[in-house]
Amino acid sequence: MSSLTRRQFHHLAIGIAAGATLPKVTRSETTPILRACEGTARLAPSKYPETKIWGYNGIVPGPVLRARQGERIERVFLNDLPQASSVHWHGIRIENAMDGVVGMTQSAVPPGAEFLYDFALRDAGTYWYHPHNRTHEQMARGLYGALIVDERADAPVVDRDEVLLIDDWRLNDKAQIADGFGNIHDSSHAGRIGNWITVNGDGGWSREVTRLTRMRLRLVNAANARIFMIEVHGLEGWVVALDGMPLETPQSLDKLALAPAQRADLIVDVIADEGEEALIVSRERADSYAIASFTVLEAGREARLTKPDALPLNPIPALGSLKTATRAEIRMEGGAMGGMRKAMMGGQVTGIRDLAAAGKIWAFNGTVDRSDAPLVEASLGETVRIAMINDTAWPHGMHLHGHHFRRIGRDGALGPLRDTILMNRGETVEIAFVADNPGDWLLHCHMLEHSASGMMTWLRVT
Repeated sequence: MSSLTRRQFHHLAIGIAAGATLPKVTRSETTPILRACEGTARLAPSKYPETKIWGYNGIVPGPVLRARQGERIERVFLNDLPQASSVHWHGIRIENAMDGVVGMTQSAVPPGAEFLYDFALRDAGTYWYHPHNRTHEQMARGLYGALIVDERADAPVVDRDEVLLIDDWRLNDKAQIADGFGNIHDSSHAGRIGNWITVNGDGGWSREVTRLTRMRLRLVNAANARIFMIEVHGLEGWVVALDGMPLETPQSLDKLALAPAQRADLIVDVIADEGEEALIVSRERADSYAIASFTVLEAGREARLTKPDALPLNPIPALGSLKTATRAEIRMEGGAMGGMRKAMMGGQVTGIRDLAAAGKIWAFNGTVDRSDAPLVEASLGETVRIAMINDTAWPHGMHLHGHHFRRIGRDGALGPLRDTILMNRGETVEIAFVADNPGDWLLHCHMLEHSASGMMTWLRVT
């Protein structure tokens, strides 16, 4: 026991107390391997060379991992990159030891080493996986993939089920990924915004369909920092799930904002005529551009299908009393035009020049990076409220690990379950969730350059 650190012992004690399965230290020869390695991809048009990328199994996006609700996922992560890495299974309510957060739930997996991930899939829905070490660089190089958990029963009847991982890349004139990861301008402003958009690694993603085809479209924003404002043309339908969690009532699809890491499940009918294209469009300022297209080859069924039923709900515990809930507050500070003059770093009050020199220019409650003490310490099953105040000039996409939460409206109404919420500049948002998953859990901005330069905290469920 003397070789264990206090943090390792804490995690071990939590796992035993909760009756959790401890991670295995050996693997079967038949366990599938998820290998992070260098590769190439045809991101840009054919007149350009292929782009050197980092990918799971050498491709971008990585392989779609698919299983059914109630089953387990088991993968050996083999790191063949020149950097240490890990895998975070985004949005899955997972055992704490499998969450993949380097320095918090596990050590970084060095080059040439491996780590066994083995966890249960409690919830159906659209999830994804990505690294959680130097995330702002490794994801910008292409390291991410989709994890789809199919419903046990009562899945919607559709003709096609498409997974669309939407990303932007910063490419140079040779179609290679530009360096400058985590530079001070990106970090202090909106983050690393690219100049080339792909869906599933394809700058001209398209499919051929017939008219009135019904599709389930699983949209994932895999970009470092870009917010996609989604519209559709020649398609009509409903939003049926957000961040993997089914809506109690499908909502008519109009416009949809997807912050980095957010997902949306759509059920849509192709209403464009024969010979036309149905489009998924991203709107930015006064411009819009197609990011995915469906070419209508011929007439299909004679009439549209009826409105789909709601997806089966996942077993998320209901909120307890909000009046007696444990409360906490996060004030977001820093960034360009933010006015932050100092913050705690490494246990010392540090001026902005020294903070910037260390690449730390954002703070929560006057502290950069994770504080020694958790923002919240809650007992298992307790309801927690967190008020978040965006006192900065930039939007932030706040992601909570291990849980899903609801936004509390000004009138007390509760929003849909999410694991990531977009906060605009100057906005105050309050969320509530049941602390139903034991362990230490990260809460951070998923604009990855913001997280890397200070915007993270954590909570403890005991």
